[in-house]
Amino acid sequence: MSKTTSGGRTAETTRTAGALQGILLLAGSCMPVLGSVLITPVLPQLSAHFADVEGSAILVPMIVAIPALMIALFAPFAGQIVDRLGRKNLLIGAMIAYALVGTAPAWLEGLPEILFSRILVGICEAAIMTVCTTLIVDYFYEERRRNKYLGLQTVTTTLAATVFIVLGGALGVGGWHTPFWVYAISIVIAIPMIFVLWEPRGGAEGDRHVAAGEKVRIPWRRIATPLAVTLFGGFAFYVLIIEVSYLVVGTGVDAEDTRVIGLVSAVASLATAVAGFIFSRLAKVRPGSLLPLAFALQAVGMIVIWMVPAFGGVIAGAIIASFGSGLLLPSLLTWVIAATRFEERGRVTGWWTASFYLGQFVTPIIIGALVAAVGTLNVAVGIVGIAAAVMAGVTALVLRTGSREDAPLAR
Repeated sequence: MSKTTSGGRTAETTRTAGALQGILLLAGSCMPVLGSVLITPVLPQLSAHFADVEGSAILVPMIVAIPALMIALFAPFAGQIVDRLGRKNLLIGAMIAYALVGTAPAWLEGLPEILFSRILVGICEAAIMTVCTTLIVDYFYEERRRNKYLGLQTVTTTLAATVFIVLGGALGVGGWHTPFWVYAISIVIAIPMIFVLWEPRGGAEGDRHVAAGEKVRIPWRRIATPLAVTLFGGFAFYVLIIEVSYLVVGTGVDAEDTRVIGLVSAVASLATAVAGFIFSRLAKVRPGSLLPLAFALQAVGMIVIWMVPAFGGVIAGAIIASFGSGLLLPSLLTWVIAATRFEERGRVTGWWTASFYLGQFVTPIIIGALVAAVGTLNVAVGIVGIAAAVMAGVTALVLRTGSREDAPLAR
């Protein structure tokens, strides 16, 4: 059964997305997290194995870093495909290809070949993340349900990161090849996707569309500011994820005491997940309205780490900042995509994904430069905190101005 909308399109009223579709899209959203963290516990083994390879000190860490760069580079292209050729087929194809290229290092021996497979992993992740997020908005276009699943996306990916790190460490006991077999899980997720997901060709009733005859273009004027904020947000989001273990060691904890280091990381991840869950339970929140609070919490947490560099200060600061990160990710997403129309949504989501993951990729580079300039990691984190405080003020001003002028990016 269908119904013709005022724009001349047929709205799909026979299919209503529910928990099963949401679960599959949330599971798919975890694949880029899998690519980022699963093999971090076996990096020392990889470094030892390829110690005789020229440039291995740089190339081995790139096994983890390259996928994020590929997401940043290729997500906009994935967005183009999503809008022009459709959502579902790209997602299924990328999930199957992800299993093939993701497991390749389980039987590869050469470092160049492994790095090439990781490039392909990143390209698959660009498609998977772009389509999963686009379909969440397509299927759950009503504000309350959309916020629920975008908030749960943060919860799921954050908890998945913790699980994948533990799993990678456990499997790494069997050698560095073994964790790569976990990438085959994407096949397990792809199979029900084939039968449960559908192509939202006309969009659902109540969704927004371009006017009949209007050429579909990327709405740069509307999304330029949110994308710039997202670039900084991706950087700020990953600062503590990457650096918290070094901060803990800097307080005097032995670098071999992985129990304490892991506990602090887990508590910080839990704070992110809790904030994401709270966002998912908010019945109605104006897109982007929590961004000033999210950046302010990040600022407070990072400045606490700077001003109180003892173990207790690092824990407290990490919890506060991570809670802010949990509000930040879904707030950025809703800010960018809330006003998107069906025909442009894939491209906008692709550019948002590219901005966020580019921020992730440059995080260790920027922090390394800051540490070299100021001398200590705590001070470098504090400087990022000051920048987050400035961003809190900037986003508050932009949102207030946008609301007053009834601008699309604030609606």
